[in-house]
Amino acid sequence: MSSTQAAATCSNAPQKIVCVLGMHRSGTSCLTGSMQEAGLELGDHSTWNPHNLKGNRENQHIVDINDAVLMANGGGWDQPVDVIQWSQDQLNAARGLFQEYARFNYFGFKDPRTLLTLEGWQSLFPHMQYIGIFRHPMVVAQSLHNRSELPMATGLELWLQYNRRLLRAYRKQPFPILCFDEAQDIFQEKLRNVLCDLGLDAGEGAFYEQQLKSAQGGEGTPLPWNIRRLYRKLQRLAE
Repeated sequence: MSSTQAAATCSNAPQKIVCVLGMHRSGTSCLTGSMQEAGLELGDHSTWNPHNLKGNRENQHIVDINDAVLMANGGGWDQPVDVIQWSQDQLNAARGLFQEYARFNYFGFKDPRTLLTLEGWQSLFPHMQYIGIFRHPMVVAQSLHNRSELPMATGLELWLQYNRRLLRAYRKQPFPILCFDEAQDIFQEKLRNVLCDLGLDAGEGAFYEQQLKSAQGGEGTPLPWNIRRLYRKLQRLAE
């Protein structure tokens, strides 16, 4: 079944759902952890891993669904494919998982793979809200190299593929987008504004810790023109 076809929506689900959209190593964990501190329920989620000492805040059940969808379409997190089709079993798995979280008034999740599988989630939960985040391409590529030994050129191409999808999603339905490259005080101020707009308790933003921000630097390295152009477009949206 194509994710672009009208799939039956899920009425037995959280009243409010927020999906964090952003590429790997781009601040999605920090953003999701901050939202959790502000009152967002995440269900089952990771609170620690070797590459993120505060946890990537991902729900493994959602990751597994995304991985299954990508694999069935001949892709993977590091092999984006242009056309994604969800099977009925995969749609049912996502629907059933969110039924388990129907007790939450405000539920959220993040998995960078969602940028590659988004249409299926949208067909099930059309009321879902979004918040996006991005980071400098060279910093992301360096972080992926440090974590997964990906060549820098591969990391840059993945940045382009993921963030093209982020921009495409924004153009279909505008939502707040944050830049993880900004200074901590500026980032946290913008984050507090977004949290308030979502009806969450902004608080003091204690989740963010500058010293845990990995693979900093590299912003001065020349970028291919198409990557540089996309980065500037996202910067303008974050302003």
